[in-house]
Amino acid sequence: MPDTRDNAWPGKRLGLPESGPRSIGRLGRRLVAFAIDWGIAVVFSIAFFAYDAFATLGIYVLLQVVFISTLAGSVGHLLVGLRVVPLAGGWIGLWRPVVRTLLIAIVIPAVIWDKDQRGLHDLAAGTILVRR
Repeated sequence: MPDTRDNAWPGKRLGLPESGPRSIGRLGRRLVAFAIDWGIAVVFSIAFFAYDAFATLGIYVLLQVVFISTLAGSVGHLLVGLRVVPLAGGWIGLWRPVVRTLLIAIVIPAVIWDKDQRGLHDLAAGTILVRR
């Protein structure tokens, strides 16, 4: 019988633990990871484009797709102990990071979450951000 209590932890209905490895990556870690990734994109944008907002966004998108598809997490994710995995298991592939990152780039899907703290970008890509 599924637990429908409001106080059940995020990820419980997905079979994930409350804390530790494979538990849902919480907001604090996510924000720090985003700040690290955005900071890296800004540094590259300053170095190669004298800082351009669109170049920064393009660099951010490129870094996300490359690192998530190869290492299961961006530099920021890996530094704060998170990884992106497909909900169904297996290799993340290339299309999931592309879909996920493009939806993050338009912001709104990333700030609308379900009960398991999965943004619309993760729902669309079939992914979940978990602790390493």
